[in-house]
Amino acid sequence: MFDTRYEPVPRDLDRMKPGIELAAFLATIDVDRVSPHNRITVLRAHQRMRSHYDAHLYRDMTAVLDAIDESDTFGSVHDDAAAEIGSALGWTRRASDVELHFAIQLRNRLPRVWQAIASGVIDRRRAKLINDGTIHLPDAAARKVVEEIIDAAPRLTTGQLRARLEKLCIEADPADAKERYDYSVENRALVAEPTGDGTANLLGLNLPPHGVAAATRRVNRLARELGGGGDRRTMDQRRADVFIDLLTGSRHGGAGGAVEIQIPLDTLTGTGEAPGELNGYGPVVADIARQVAKQQRDGQWQWVVTDPETEQPIATGTTRRRPGAAMRRMIEVRDRTCIFPGCRMPATNCDLDHRVPWAQGGKTRACDLAALCRHHHIIRHHGWSHRPIPGGDYRWKSRLGHTYTTSGVPP
Repeated sequence: MFDTRYEPVPRDLDRMKPGIELAAFLATIDVDRVSPHNRITVLRAHQRMRSHYDAHLYRDMTAVLDAIDESDTFGSVHDDAAAEIGSALGWTRRASDVELHFAIQLRNRLPRVWQAIASGVIDRRRAKLINDGTIHLPDAAARKVVEEIIDAAPRLTTGQLRARLEKLCIEADPADAKERYDYSVENRALVAEPTGDGTANLLGLNLPPHGVAAATRRVNRLARELGGGGDRRTMDQRRADVFIDLLTGSRHGGAGGAVEIQIPLDTLTGTGEAPGELNGYGPVVADIARQVAKQQRDGQWQWVVTDPETEQPIATGTTRRRPGAAMRRMIEVRDRTCIFPGCRMPATNCDLDHRVPWAQGGKTRACDLAALCRHHHIIRHHGWSHRPIPGGDYRWKSRLGHTYTTSGVPP
């Protein structure tokens, strides 16, 4: 029975394609008079329409380019079109140049991405990420990567999409990926820059990802150790202070924490060049994955060998010593990251959440525990619930009654 306190929305609103019908309905809706559950549905509908209009905006920009090209007598078609577009829309020279270049890329290089925006399937942020993530590939290879990822793109956050893209690009051309990595590391640098507030930033650029992962793990561990005893600093403040202390030799030291590398079996044995997965960072080229798997150094490297076909773990261990908490380790290997939809926080930095709260009789068993970062652990207790489903995913129910899965596949 319909709740008369709220305005009705069409039952198929979530499936309505962007266009005249959807636009007409949204123009009449007062979202404040829609039920809390349906406000999410309306939000998604507006996002589809926004993407639809963005796609047509880019099509219009290329039409302006074509119009100037037809009447060009000065030989500066792109600059003239960007100037015309910038003047019409009140954009800066830089903004109009960048947006026009992106519009050209969509039309000439990645038409499948343009189609996905126009149909409201993905938004402009995802489209730009796909374009930027494949810009180094030849056009044919870029379009092949797009075909492999475009169906999954709507279900992935930008962080997940970026990691998936990086992996596909490495697989598309391992030699190019290794060459770009070597060039970038060759140009590594440390940069100190002042801010407008009298503070300063210290940035390490183009560093090896496995070194960054180990350093980050160590800083996180030391910062957590400082959290007791009435320390009122935030975690970010403690991490920043530990960072400075380590570099200046003030008071912190000790071995780094455990860092996890996942590596396909054929990559480990040298018979394949599929990328590895550095937990908390993302895909790394095969050479780096093999180096990390073999590495013996201060700190602790945890490795997981995966089946090349299923990508499921088939063996696990550490390079130095066996972890003390066997159950935690098993959950970390199983979940890999925080299980909240879209979160990529490594499971090694997460809390273990009881699916059925301990106070309500929940058991401390691996099948009843899951990794949640501190932020999402708190959110989970604000009316959210989760349960495991086949394939290693988790299905969540939000406080407004919507369901989401960690893989992004709708229920």
